[in-house]
Amino acid sequence: MKKLTLLLLMIATFSINAQNPSDYYYEIPDYPNEYTAGTVAARVVDGLGFRYYWATAGLTKENMSFKSNKDGRTIEETMDHILGLTRIVMNATKKVPTKFGIEYPEQTFEQKREQTLEYIKAAREILIQASDEEFAEFKMIFHSADGSTSEYPFWNELNGPLADALWHTGQVVLMRRGAGNPFSSKVSVLAGKVRDN
Repeated sequence: MKKLTLLLLMIATFSINAQNPSDYYYEIPDYPNEYTAGTVAARVVDGLGFRYYWATAGLTKENMSFKSNKDGRTIEETMDHILGLTRIVMNATKKVPTKFGIEYPEQTFEQKREQTLEYIKAAREILIQASDEEFAEFKMIFHSADGSTSEYPFWNELNGPLADALWHTGQVVLMRRGAGNPFSSKVSVLAGKVRDN
């Protein structure tokens, strides 16, 4: 009986401490002990995950329709774009093509946010373990609705969708400030941590 009680207590403790995927980037994960192509690329992805987590934390439904000018995207439209960019990054690391012209199911703001963070984490988990040689296989392959295909090496992923997602995450931070719901001043993007005071 004591063993069963201890086992149930351990399972309950593990369940409580298990990290929700959408909370993974509350803080940046510890950095690796060595520099490789994979660990450096994963750290860039971690930087995106941490920034995106805090850029979108605490946004309200009312914030979603805010835009900085009449011709710009709303916060929600910008988040939709980031979702698509992170899907491209993840697909390349999983070595699968990104297909355009697909209708995705309607999602709430919270679901889109969680999905984006899951894409970022999935790419990170692959990159951090990748050998230098494997990067040649992380091609961005695009299948368009008209049946055409285009292909780019991982280099273009760095200056394309990954850099673009960082760029647009900064726009979300700026727009939320304009909407009266600023980014938390306790977040240190340099340290990748949240300050206590």
